[in-house]
Amino acid sequence: MFAKSKDDIKAQTARTGGSVTTPSIIGADVEIEGHVKTAGEVQLDGSIIGDLTCSSLVMGETGSISGMISAETATIRGQVSGDIRAKTVRLEKSARVEGDVYHASLTVEAGAKLTGTYTNLDNPLSQTGALPAPSRDTETPAPDFLKAPTAAE
Repeated sequence: MFAKSKDDIKAQTARTGGSVTTPSIIGADVEIEGHVKTAGEVQLDGSIIGDLTCSSLVMGETGSISGMISAETATIRGQVSGDIRAKTVRLEKSARVEGDVYHASLTVEAGAKLTGTYTNLDNPLSQTGALPAPSRDTETPAPDFLKAPTAAE
């Protein structure tokens, strides 16, 4: 009744290189400071202060991340302060995201809050997929109508 189908197991086996892995569960009473990286799934009900890289993230309502998320799929029900880069992103109604979302597929439920931008990319996990941030070192001259009149005028 609750077992995974053979197709689900085959898909998971293909993603993990031949072995079926148990998800890493971070409970509500756990706080991690530092970067977390795994090839498998993460179920997050606690908090991470740092970046998270995984194949699949399922964040519960009590979960929080202060850092960047990189995943194939990310289901968010908790709080994120940082960017999300995932092929498939699902922001459920209790999600609170402060940061930019780079995705190939995005679903936002009514009630979810996103403070930032969302950008559709073919490969959101590629760092080169996003547009570069404008350089603050170069100056762009002001348009003529904004310039102050000179004494010669």
